[in-house]
Formats: sequence, C-alpha cells, structure tokens
Amino acid sequence: MTVSTILLIEDDTIIQELVKFNLEREGFEVLIADDGRIGLEMVKKRKPDLILLDLMLPEIDGYQVCRILRADENTVDLPIIILSARGEEVDKVIGLELGADDYVTKPFSTRELLARIRARLREERRSRINESDESKIVWGELEIWPHSYVVTLSGKPINLTVKEFQVLHMLVTHPYQVFSREHLLEKIWGYSVNGDTRTVDVHISTLRAKLKPLGSILESVRGIGYRFTSPVGGS
Repeated sequence: MTVSTILLIEDDTIIQELVKFNLEREGFEVLIADDGRIGLEMVKKRKPDLILLDLMLPEIDGYQVCRILRADENTVDLPIIILSARGEEVDKVIGLELGADDYVTKPFSTRELLARIRARLREERRSRINESDESKIVWGELEIWPHSYVVTLSGKPINLTVKEFQVLHMLVTHPYQVFSREHLLEKIWGYSVNGDTRTVDVHISTLRAKLKPLGSILESVRGIGYRFTSPVGGS
C-alpha cells in the first residue's frame, strides 16, 4: 500500500507536533517546514501528495506560497489545505481565490482535518485514474476537457483552479438541474459542514467572473443553490 506524504508548512511547534502525531498514527508520512521559503524548497526536492499551509509564516507568507505553487505547472494541481487562525470571510475568500482547495480555521478538529485530507487525496486519485478517458464537452463557445482540467472559451484557455473546474464540470454535465450548496460541498469537497457553504459561493462568484462573456450561465436559485443554463448557441 502506497503511503501518502503530507507537507505541513507551519511555524507553531505545538501544531506541528499535534498534526504530525495524528497523521502518522493514521499511516501518513509527514514532512515539516518552519517557514514558506523552506516549504517551497522542500516541494521542489520532493513533491508531496498534499500540503497543509499556514498563512502567517516567516520569510514568505502562506498567500505567496499558494500563489507560487499555482503558477508552477509542476504543482498547479497539488492539493493545498490552508490552516489558519484567520477566520474572517475575507481571509477565506482570498485563500480560495489564490487556488487553495480547502480552508480550515484554527483551532480545528483533528478528526475533521483528517476527513478533509482523505477527501482531497481521493479526488486526486480519481483524476489520475480517469486521465486516459478524455472526452471533450462543448457548450457553444465553451469547451471542457474533463480529465486534463482544461477549459477554453472561444478557443482561448480559461485559467481555473481545480475546485472551480470541478464545480463547473458538475453543473455543465447536469444542465438546468439545481444543486444545493450542501450537495456541491459534499460531492466536490468530500465533506459537509453545517451552515458553512461560503466556500461554494466563493467558487461560483469567481467562475462567473472568468466566464463573464457567456452571460448568466450560472444561475442562483433563491433558497436552494445553483444551476447551469446553456449559453446562446449551446449544445
């Protein structure tokens, strides 16, 4: 059985020890970096299966670390979960918009953190298994390659994060069907958190901005959630 490697980029020694102990007990290999610069160097030497990333770091903060990783083709799809004491909505929005896959606020439940880590790793494995099954989805000027995570609009590539892509793919492949925020959270992020659906709203908002030329294809259904409607000329 392959052991998954988790890189924890965190300068708090108490959290380092807590996370390392619990993850190793569950069979993970844990690497630790005390600051952002060391963390980036470690990723270059040995790419982990997932990164747990603090935001308030010495040398290079977590926001910049996330930005650098997402700009590199070798780590653009590397799962990143932010661990931060900064629980304000604006902090979560910025972290997710920079490309983080998830955001966990300190203090956190170790049990919930483990569930989120496993969900991210399961999704990554599914993506690798299905890479050979490429088939293009076309809706008007919008083209989607499901397993290579490529989206183009009028022939030009659209830069989406992994989670933005997964939200779009689910909605596009079920046109006109209304999905609740809770359903999207469970199916795409792999867990449900009562009342915490802001993550979904953030991703819908950034998707709308990136797909603005298509108009209102991601519709809000009041009190329920979202649905995809065909752009003009869509298939």
